[in-house]
Amino acid sequence: MSNRIEEAKKILLGNRKKGYTLPTNNKLYPAQWNWDSAFIALGYSYFNIDYALEEIETLLEGQWDDGMVPHILFHDKDTSYFPNHTTWKCGKNIPSSGITQPPVLAIVLKKIIENNKLNADQDSRILKILKKIKKFHEWFIKFRDPNKTGLVSILHPWESGYDNSPIWDEPMNNISVDKELNYQRRDLEVSNSDERPLKIDYDRYVTIRDQFRDVNYDPYKLYELSIFNVVDVGFNSLFLKANKDLIELLNKFKLNFEEIELFIAKSESEIIKLYNHDIDEFISRDLNTNKDILIPSITNYFTLIADLKNNKLNNKIINNLKNHNLNEKYFFSTIKPDHESFEEKRYWRGPVWINCNWLIYQGIKNKDKEYSIKIKNETISLIENKGFHEYYSCKDGSVMGANNFSWSAALYLDLVNKKNEI
Repeated sequence: MSNRIEEAKKILLGNRKKGYTLPTNNKLYPAQWNWDSAFIALGYSYFNIDYALEEIETLLEGQWDDGMVPHILFHDKDTSYFPNHTTWKCGKNIPSSGITQPPVLAIVLKKIIENNKLNADQDSRILKILKKIKKFHEWFIKFRDPNKTGLVSILHPWESGYDNSPIWDEPMNNISVDKELNYQRRDLEVSNSDERPLKIDYDRYVTIRDQFRDVNYDPYKLYELSIFNVVDVGFNSLFLKANKDLIELLNKFKLNFEEIELFIAKSESEIIKLYNHDIDEFISRDLNTNKDILIPSITNYFTLIADLKNNKLNNKIINNLKNHNLNEKYFFSTIKPDHESFEEKRYWRGPVWINCNWLIYQGIKNKDKEYSIKIKNETISLIENKGFHEYYSCKDGSVMGANNFSWSAALYLDLVNKKNEI
């Protein structure tokens, strides 16, 4: 274990640039990613608290005036990645993408504060961070739930973080691809095509991006005109947990949280309504067609981290989780292996991702201690046996995607530091 701990630290430091950290040290992801940086900050907090805070501060330097925190910041204007800053053509302080990613910053920041004794300077830095995170959450409430339903939308599959998940297949099938598309994927130059999204996926991603760029990413317009508009139960569960953690921190620092508190109550009741009792699973919803989306994705179990105030429902969720990939060797396949959309090696359509295991562990540890310990130990074992990779086969642990992957290293540091957590 000690060797892997030192290796994890070296990976983070080796992937670190000036104030931020790349997801990996190859050309696959040559920029700063939103939720990656949150997880990475947690890893740093175990051996360099200033690097942890700086990681978050650098990300928030790219916050837009309206409060949105982009999913990518292009600090050094590297064009080896597609789509890069020359195609997004946006970002005020730092060239960026025009969309966001799961708002997990508050979840991570709360853990960092709980795990460290902070000095006055660090408290001052956290206060500034908190104000920016609050503005980010308010942006979601204002622009991604303009009808005040209690549920926020994602307007591009990339915003979910689980880019090519089968959850998006039906909504994406309704998109007419721009026939004039002209782009070159760079991911296939450094990664196996069998492990990456398909060309048709990218055609649709770029078509949506172009639609947003045509209106200059105006948040007042995007919700109504977007050709992709989905209420995802996993994403909303992360937002609910982040809001719950945020108001605890805002209260601690004597900042106002009334609007967010009101949203939490509405959001919790609406997420519970997304549980389909006929099939005993959570669904998401395509708002453009008003159709339910029934895909057995591991991200549906992010509902556990939301700490829904419904013990009967939580127990059902846990029982379903235990059957998610019962016959496979490694936890947790992105999609239930017996589902028709499952692909063992293709990105978010089957492989095991460490951040999903980590998020589910956080949600289950106060609900089923025995099973949570199993999840934690199995995840630690996978990394210690296979190394710090982007994703893994649930069948034999084969490693895929990028090597020296930052959030796998960071979250491993958190899990091993909680080795004896009960």
